[in-house]
Amino acid sequence: MTPQNPPSSTTTAPGRLFEQAFTALPLMVILRGLDTEATVAMSRRAWDHGIPLVEVPVQDESAVAALAAAAAAGRERGAVVGAGTVTSTERLARAVRAGAAFTVAPGFSAEVAEASVRAGLPHLPGVSTPSEIQQALACGFTWLKAFPAAELGAGWLRAMRGPFPEARLVATGGMTVANAQEFLSAGADAVSLGSALSDPAQVRRLPRLVTELTEGAAR
Repeated sequence: MTPQNPPSSTTTAPGRLFEQAFTALPLMVILRGLDTEATVAMSRRAWDHGIPLVEVPVQDESAVAALAAAAAAGRERGAVVGAGTVTSTERLARAVRAGAAFTVAPGFSAEVAEASVRAGLPHLPGVSTPSEIQQALACGFTWLKAFPAAELGAGWLRAMRGPFPEARLVATGGMTVANAQEFLSAGADAVSLGSALSDPAQVRRLPRLVTELTEGAAR
């Protein structure tokens, strides 16, 4: 399955890319610690399943090379690849050079978030407390990475919905094909899957999840 209307990465609105992608299918894939060949192969597997957003964390130089290769493959498919673990402006610069279309961080840094947007890359900052959500919203970021989601629990997402109805939360950390629906039902606007594409059991269940979520978005 190929994304029918891949989101544009050339937008100045910090969350428009995520809004477009996750409205169609509330899933993203994280590919951490893979070599370049495996990263590209797994990215193509994600796109074949209709998942247009792929995140490649850039914790070291080999990961930056994998990001660059995946980003190039994505451009050929009309899919979008972003850089994860962007915790400093130095890592942001590497992500820009590698051709990332967006950035993701495990926590919230106004400096990194705003620098990313200035560089033309929508940013998904991490939050795990009400204070962090409030800070991110005050800086204009409504799409936020709830991390580590499995440890925070589905109940945490429900609790955050009350005081922060405008926050759009992407559950990340410990998310699988098996628990994705639980967190979406609890109030997550999207889920980032980590090991789903390298786990045969999850790969077998992924098409059904994609179908369920796509049909739900169409209703």
